[in-house]
Amino acid sequence: MTTRRTALLACALAPLLVTCAPSAPPTLAVIAAGEEGGFYLDFATLLAAQLPFPATPRATEGSRDNLHLLATDQAALALTLADAAQEARDLRALGRVYENYLQLVVPADSPARTASDLRGLRVSLGAPGSGAALAGARLFTALDLHRDTRVDHLPFRTAARELAEGRIDALLWSGGVPTPVLADLGGVRLLPLADALPALRALGGDHYEQVTVPAGVYGAAAEVRTIGVANLLVCRPDLPDATADATARTLVGRAASLVPGQALGAQFLDVRSLITTTGVPLHPGAASAYRDLHG
Repeated sequence: MTTRRTALLACALAPLLVTCAPSAPPTLAVIAAGEEGGFYLDFATLLAAQLPFPATPRATEGSRDNLHLLATDQAALALTLADAAQEARDLRALGRVYENYLQLVVPADSPARTASDLRGLRVSLGAPGSGAALAGARLFTALDLHRDTRVDHLPFRTAARELAEGRIDALLWSGGVPTPVLADLGGVRLLPLADALPALRALGGDHYEQVTVPAGVYGAAAEVRTIGVANLLVCRPDLPDATADATARTLVGRAASLVPGQALGAQFLDVRSLITTTGVPLHPGAASAYRDLHG
């Protein structure tokens, strides 16, 4: 979450950081974002409104879809989970913007208490182009659930509706907590995933880490330990330095204006971690901006 220190820094620096940014291209910059109802699209919408050059968010299926749009020159900026980014080539980061939470969701009255209890049941592991689909495949392989669980790959809102109507038994979502679409369902809970972390890291590297969903989220009486993945704002190496510089300065200078309403617990836009881009090198324009701002 945005800390008081972060917010104060953002407010103090905002006029200088954004108005002094180098000129940016006049063409409309597409930000490949995510699904309706998710954190990606909300963040990209706020970011597009704050950037000092014309930009627009584009709804997508998620990380893998975004990286494809970036690689095929259909987007200038993209949001992606760090584990999906490791599969891409010639990628540069503009900043680590927040933490995504893997949320394995079941109805409140489900007998399932752990992920292993889903064996043989119907589970949606994210839309085909999403980061949840990548993490879900690795998670179910790590737990040896991939052979005998009936897996679908449904768009998020479709999966939420089918969970509520009893057509699927669980869904995996990667996003902020609480996610409003899930909170609006009522009568859902999260299964803990942290025990699968060592096996998941063996399959997907050190991009995964333990995070805690606070008590009270989705009505839970106690906190739930699950798995987090860093979310990055990325671009191609040929993004103009001026655009990368202006974007980095906006992430710092407008931090307090880039927090979607669903940002609880998301470790959002912490100025100390913007440059911690988990193996994806910073774009030179962004790196220069951060050096200028923070030394």
